[in-house]
Amino acid sequence: MGGITVQKVAGALGAEISGVDLSDALDDATIAAIRGAFTEHQVIFFRDQSLTPAQQLAFGRRFGPLNIHPYVSGMDDHPEVMEIIKEPSDRINFGGGWHSDMSFLETPAIGSILYAVEAPDFGGDTLFASQAAAYDALSPGLKATLETLNAVHSAGREYSSQGHSAQERKTMKVVEAEGAVGEFIHPIVKVHPETGRKALYVNPAFTMRIEGWSKRESKALLDFLFEHSRYEAFTCRFAWTAGSVAFWDNRSVWHFALNDYPGQRRHMRRVTVDAWPAASAAGADLQLREPAE
Repeated sequence: MGGITVQKVAGALGAEISGVDLSDALDDATIAAIRGAFTEHQVIFFRDQSLTPAQQLAFGRRFGPLNIHPYVSGMDDHPEVMEIIKEPSDRINFGGGWHSDMSFLETPAIGSILYAVEAPDFGGDTLFASQAAAYDALSPGLKATLETLNAVHSAGREYSSQGHSAQERKTMKVVEAEGAVGEFIHPIVKVHPETGRKALYVNPAFTMRIEGWSKRESKALLDFLFEHSRYEAFTCRFAWTAGSVAFWDNRSVWHFALNDYPGQRRHMRRVTVDAWPAASAAGADLQLREPAE
């Protein structure tokens, strides 16, 4: 497999990859091996990396064009790189709740690559939950019902003045989304374009309601799915050290950054992979592909 070693970390999802230096100009075979592990295991981890922002960007671009977050400012010289910093005085962390990155966009991002610049001495792990495993565990009747439904996603709740992302963070430039966001509709069940595996595509942060249903009507079903989707058997947990990297598939994975390291600093850098512009609206927008020659 391109000279790399892949070791599963949990039953539902997650694998740790060794034998590769992500700062190198990796050949196509190695990228293909990493991409294969990514689609198979849904989230992959690397240890003992040393990446400059430019090197992290270069790695991310092997998988697709990179996203510039609409509500969080990137680095001045690398706008695609989001610095996620929690200072010892901060009470609230970024990403501290179950969610799928960028589901509030018309065309959601396909993957996120997070690099640990500085990790706390204890705490600060990230939980991941397979939404493919969550779908698989549902009854045939509920699966059939969900496959007829769409859900409405928006950034308005999380990035409004009342949202956690806009509060009590001095070191990150988070802008409020009041009046600046739309609502976008996505199927509640999405089919992964590479594996063909179905996964739930709702999350507590950005899913507002079921299309055509009132908020009150939506709440019971969405609350059930949110509770079901974080069941322990669907999860894995990653303990960060400086130089660690996680690359997860937003098409089928939730994540949750734990806020259990009071008085310590945590500094991460994230790049987010978008779809190739040539992707079709029929679902290939979620596909990881090599750029055209």
